[in-house]
Amino acid sequence: MSVSYKKQHPLKGVLFFMTAIFLISVVDTVCKVFTKDLHSIQLVWGYFVGINLTLWVFFLFKGEKFSNLRRTERPLLQIIRPAFLVCSISSLFIGLTYLPIAEATVIGFVAPLFITALSVPILKEHVDIHRWSAVAIGLVGVIIIIRPGGDLWHLASVMPLLGALFFALFQIITRLLAATERTHTTLFYTGLGGLAWSSLIVPFVWVTPSITHIFVFLSTGAMGAMAHLCMISAFDRAEASLLAPYNYTKLIWVSVLGYLIFNDVPSLDMWIGAIIIVSAGFYVLYREKNINLKM
Repeated sequence: MSVSYKKQHPLKGVLFFMTAIFLISVVDTVCKVFTKDLHSIQLVWGYFVGINLTLWVFFLFKGEKFSNLRRTERPLLQIIRPAFLVCSISSLFIGLTYLPIAEATVIGFVAPLFITALSVPILKEHVDIHRWSAVAIGLVGVIIIIRPGGDLWHLASVMPLLGALFFALFQIITRLLAATERTHTTLFYTGLGGLAWSSLIVPFVWVTPSITHIFVFLSTGAMGAMAHLCMISAFDRAEASLLAPYNYTKLIWVSVLGYLIFNDVPSLDMWIGAIIIVSAGFYVLYREKNINLKM
């Protein structure tokens, strides 16, 4: 069964999606720079402050009423979902404190594989042996990158992997909400819930921010909100199966930014691991597309 989209403009959809990926790459890079000054949790909190301010400007521009935004049929999921996003971003930022940005990003690419694995107990989906094999192969790619016993191996190297797991849970709940919830309602709870959850833990690591730090909070939050809106625009104009592969362009952006700002040169192990993880991700996408075509 085909899906009806508001506007069928695949090229515009790809451009919106790649813009979102670029903005997210810049956010990660900026936050890595400032992990020397502030704890990752405080950077996440500031990020959600900026997201909320930007979203409220957007909602006002769109003429959205608060009563409509807060109306939800699944309040518990709307509350839990941003908690997983906070945990995901926090884990990634902790990893970025110690790891090269390209390596941390590639490890995060296993999120689609985790979604495949978790869709069995949570969504009650059937996952065949081919996709289970792809999950296992993707994890082999992660092991090659973090090299237990090697230079990258310490507790922080596990954090992007943990972040990918939390992001997979975030995405699965997003799937559950998509059937009943308005996009703007879910965006509203993402921003508000993210700020609320991060506010519970930020007092334990709080450092009085400078004017520069406040600018970082607002700018990264604004870019994060714009990335969310660009993704919504992308999915309105193109099928998810077309857009999904472009998620891997993030590796290009972070490799370039990592080299220019941190003088990081990705290792051979990273590229080998990246090829394995990305290939596994493409295979899962291919299998899911074929299964959907048969339904």
